[in-house]
Amino acid sequence: MRAAVIIPTYNEAENIERFLVALRIEAPSIDIIVVDDNSPDGTANFAETVGSRLGGIEVVRRRGVRGYAAATKDAMQIALDRGYQVIATMDADFSHDPKVLARLTALVTGDVSVAIGSRYAPGGVITNWSTYRRLLSKWGNRYAVFALRLNFRDCTSGFRAYSSKSLTLVNLGELTADGYAFLTELAFVISTSQVGSIVEMPINYVDRAYGDSKMNTRIMRESMLLVTRWGIALRTGIGQKHLPR
Repeated sequence: MRAAVIIPTYNEAENIERFLVALRIEAPSIDIIVVDDNSPDGTANFAETVGSRLGGIEVVRRRGVRGYAAATKDAMQIALDRGYQVIATMDADFSHDPKVLARLTALVTGDVSVAIGSRYAPGGVITNWSTYRRLLSKWGNRYAVFALRLNFRDCTSGFRAYSSKSLTLVNLGELTADGYAFLTELAFVISTSQVGSIVEMPINYVDRAYGDSKMNTRIMRESMLLVTRWGIALRTGIGQKHLPR
């Protein structure tokens, strides 16, 4: 099956060249779509330089509304239009290991619609996070799993592989969450669509060594508020119009 991996970027000049080279070595059969949010540090230029040398790398320079969710949705639509059967997403800062991308995408077959590179599945590891951040992420995920009745453990991992069928059945334009809450929203919609199962593959998540994290208090607060709203609607029927579909 034809596979592509989406790499959303913003100010990843310190990482992008090494990361793309590593991806080309470890997963040579998977095409790469770098979707850059008009990074002022020249990330897109560096990516294009590597692409011209190695091939198989498309760089999309975005304008207009910025943000992880908007960039990822744009790139997913591009990948669908290109006819890829498996569409993966991962970060450019080496927190997601290029060595395991091919193994993750290979899980999307038969009735598996999404494969998640999971920090919280048995065998999953998180490296170089503070205790505070570990607890915040762990309990935030547990809360979302409980509130939304999800049958997987890591609903905020950005290291995923989707079947094109699962993304086609989702109206990407109607997903409303911004930032990383988008990951929970998309997984929730797919899990309720009965298009196929969602499986998890344990990974070793390593915090970035270079560049700045895109996570902040606003993003975390938004995620908790949205999950709470969706959970209430799911369990009580109140505010059903707010449930993502």
